[in-house]
Amino acid sequence: MATSTPASGLGGPQSGPAGPTKESPDGRNGARPRRPWSTLLHRFDIKAAPYAFVAPFFVVFGAFSLYPLLYTAWISLHDVELATMDIMEWEGFGNYSQLWQDDRFWNALANTFTIGVISTVPQLLMALGLAHLLNYKLKGSAFFRVAALTPYATSIGAAALVFTMLFERDFGMINWFLSLFGVDNVDWENSKWPAQFAISSIVIWRWTGYNALLYLAAMQAIPQERYEAAAIDGASRWQQFTKVTIPGIRSTIVFTIVLSTIGATQLFGEPLIFGQGPNGVSGGADNQYQTLGLLLYEEGWKNYEMGRAATVAWAMFLLLILAFVLQRVVKRVKSRTS
Repeated sequence: MATSTPASGLGGPQSGPAGPTKESPDGRNGARPRRPWSTLLHRFDIKAAPYAFVAPFFVVFGAFSLYPLLYTAWISLHDVELATMDIMEWEGFGNYSQLWQDDRFWNALANTFTIGVISTVPQLLMALGLAHLLNYKLKGSAFFRVAALTPYATSIGAAALVFTMLFERDFGMINWFLSLFGVDNVDWENSKWPAQFAISSIVIWRWTGYNALLYLAAMQAIPQERYEAAAIDGASRWQQFTKVTIPGIRSTIVFTIVLSTIGATQLFGEPLIFGQGPNGVSGGADNQYQTLGLLLYEEGWKNYEMGRAATVAWAMFLLLILAFVLQRVVKRVKSRTS
């Protein structure tokens, strides 16, 4: 009987070798093609170029800001004298506990706060009003804008010396002007509140124009259509100022408040020169206007206690962080309640 064998490819097992497989362009089966160096360099350039452009800032910041900050924190944990900076005796948080119990620190903190409030609040209010006036189209507006910035360009030393002569007790122009109204001579330097008002006047004179130009730039960015719509609705000039201008520059106002707070915490040159001699370092004979900056200088460069000076510096830094945190908390609470 004849038998038949199944044909190959008709359901039977195939005995031949498997067909050819698809090869990669470089001849390796299943392997990914090798990328040329130009492609790799291009991808590296795209990803690394932005970091290379910003690297100089971080290098300068690390060398002149971050490293001194960390090194100051390290010094604050030791007993170090100015003449022998290479000799450090571990104190831990002893300097901080001594600073907490030091009445001079709390006096300097209170003086810093009061001088900061006396100088910051009038300064920003005057800057806001000056910017509102400069925002109008006035003849010679460029001259007034440059004149507003002139006090900022003046050095602290020159401004403090001039104001020191103005507030001189016996021959100062301020006392001469007050005498026209029957007011006796005021001892501006040796009295607490007069000295703080005099120092605050230096800060106000120097920084009002600078903040006014910041407000002016923010006001000019407000669309004119908002004022036109407010005028159509019958809003007066004051209502336009309070309902359109102030909300439109709110972020700039917050920025100037932060800058003024930092500047008030670091206040140093004005009270130092106002003291006219050894009393300038200690903030007067009774420390009546000694700020945290003056206390830092006194500890480090008069008492030669660099560990204590570094502790004061870090206390100032922590106070600024605390003020920033409180500002963020208040802002978040307002946003939730509104």
